[in-house]
Amino acid sequence: MKIIEILRDEKLHLSFEVFPPKTEAVYEDVKAATEAIGALGPAFVSVTYGAGGGTSRYTLDMARNLQEKFGLPGLAHLTCVSSDRETVRARIAELREAGIENIMALRGDIPPGREDEDRSRWDYRHAVELVREIRASGGDFCVGGACYPEVHPESADRRDDVLHLKEKVDAGVDFLTTQMFFDNNLLYNFLYQIREAGIFVPVLPGIMPITRAAQVERALKLSGCFVPQRFKALVDRFGSDPAAMKQAGIAYATDQIIDLYANGIRCVHVYTMNKPEVAEAILHNLSDILGSK
Repeated sequence: MKIIEILRDEKLHLSFEVFPPKTEAVYEDVKAATEAIGALGPAFVSVTYGAGGGTSRYTLDMARNLQEKFGLPGLAHLTCVSSDRETVRARIAELREAGIENIMALRGDIPPGREDEDRSRWDYRHAVELVREIRASGGDFCVGGACYPEVHPESADRRDDVLHLKEKVDAGVDFLTTQMFFDNNLLYNFLYQIREAGIFVPVLPGIMPITRAAQVERALKLSGCFVPQRFKALVDRFGSDPAAMKQAGIAYATDQIIDLYANGIRCVHVYTMNKPEVAEAILHNLSDILGSK
């Protein structure tokens, strides 16, 4: 099933993101965690992409396993940065042959040590080029793309960011998923701006439950997102108590999701960090809400 079909109905949905193992040594543990998350019955599960090597294979394996075992639409991430055209085309063909209908098309992070290379020689420099490649492949895929409520870190400003986003959508993106954010007003402002720019595809807000104080610094490093005072106070008060911080982080994420639903968002995407207990707790908090009309 294509994810765009889920996003077109009137129900409220919750989807989850998992990541594949980095090495074969932890393959079974990671597989068990992703299966526990899949067993919760989300709208769909997305599987992130490793930077080459065996992990790209694991992305396909995990997405196919969740699709076959639980009947969930598999959304496999695919990155293109510094990859050659032959490799990307082979991976697209593998996804099609595996019965994966949904691809999250991403540029990916620049590999360490290659930041100063002449990127004009690369086959792919931006996600829009990957979207075009997928559309030209002959596969009948539903294509997702990423967006940044607080501006992509490499964009000059909001206007530049929105122009590039529209280019990507016009190339064939069916829906967008946002980078994590901790203040819903940032998302609402972002949605207004992109609608004004003529971007009308569904946008899935990406929510990351912060259940350990140490996650805050990592989250900020990865995304550079704004942290509101109420969230800082939560970490300051409960960060030294693991159990309390976990409960508070789940409550904060739940509160964000409820507010999003109340303001017209129909599907929210949760970055689970492969923690079934966190995904389950959020689902429990939303059980009656997700069942409402």
